Amino acid sequence: MARLLQDPSKLHPSEWYTANRMQRASTESQKSRSECMIDESSRLVDEIEKTTQKTQSDVNKKLEQRREEIKFWKQELDNKVEQIVHETEILLTFKNRLERALEGCKEPLVIAQKCLLYRQRRVGIDLVHDEVEQELLKEAEVLQGIIALLGRTLEQTNEQIRRNRSAKYNLDMDLKDKFTALMIDDYCASLTNDTPHIIYADNAMKLEGNFVSPEDWIDFSNINVEKADKQRNNSLALKALIDGILSQTANDMRKQCEMVNTAFRNRVKEVKDAKHKLETLLAMVMDETASQEKNIAALKKAIADKEGPVKVAQTRLEARNHRPNVELCYDTVHSSLMSEVQEITKNIQRQDALAQAQTELKGLSRRQLSLEEEIKVKENTLYIDEVLCMQMRESVHINNY
Repeated sequence: MARLLQDPSKLHPSEWYTANRMQRASTESQKSRSECMIDESSRLVDEIEKTTQKTQSDVNKKLEQRREEIKFWKQELDNKVEQIVHETEILLTFKNRLERALEGCKEPLVIAQKCLLYRQRRVGIDLVHDEVEQELLKEAEVLQGIIALLGRTLEQTNEQIRRNRSAKYNLDMDLKDKFTALMIDDYCASLTNDTPHIIYADNAMKLEGNFVSPEDWIDFSNINVEKADKQRNNSLALKALIDGILSQTANDMRKQCEMVNTAFRNRVKEVKDAKHKLETLLAMVMDETASQEKNIAALKKAIADKEGPVKVAQTRLEARNHRPNVELCYDTVHSSLMSEVQEITKNIQRQDALAQAQTELKGLSRRQLSLEEEIKVKENTLYIDEVLCMQMRESVHINNY
């Protein structure tokens, strides 16, 4: 019966005490570990908070530095854009000067060519390769050379304007990107932990292939600035070159124009002097012609006047040749009659001067005709040089552009 009352599953009291002690010990150990964990977690939270704040503060500082850096380069790019725009505008005025100078060369060249063409109408001895023609040919050559030079310089100017605009385009694109980047960084700088609508962005940590290094970023803007500076310096050098070309070409044109005009004035004076001398000679020839005509008339009258005396003398001789016999005497009368006939005949024969005088008169006539033709030649030359050419050249004005 006693064996039936004793349950074999019941524990010994010592076990009960041992189990309680173990529970207390385990609980106290768990509590201690938990307290340590709480302390560690609190410390970790404080550390993370401080680290996060420090990191965020550092990022904010770097973000501010980056914004200042972008602003600096943006200002640099703005300055370069302003400079290149200013230089391009000035270069456009120089281009306009070149175009006007090029246009201003056309009329003098046409006039020089017309003068050469007009002077081909000179005739006779006056169709000469004189100093005027030499200077006109040189003027045409100078003008053609200047036109070619101005044309090349204009092409160079257009190319420089294109390069300036290309440099400005690169600066504008860089400025546009920096403006966008600054707007983004300004937005980023304005964000705080309490800003509404901030979100998790799981893909934000991915670095895409188009990221560049800070050094490459600086180099990119530096290259744009250097290109702009280079084109600006090229523009400055080109402006100086254009100024020199315009000044020198205007001086060359003005100098050659005066050389041509001086040659024309000298040639006109020479032709007028030659014409005056020819007119003087013509007057002398005409006077001599009149004198020779009078001489011929006098010679003819003198011959006519001798016909009566020679007929009388010869009639007397013929009659006395019929004296009879001894009366046919070679007396002083007959001798005198013979002498008279011989003298008159000799004098009449000497009147061959009439033929010579008539020959001289013909020569004078030919000389008069030749002089008159030569005077007409000179008049034609004067009309071409003084009226057609010199008056046309009065419209030539060499301007400084």
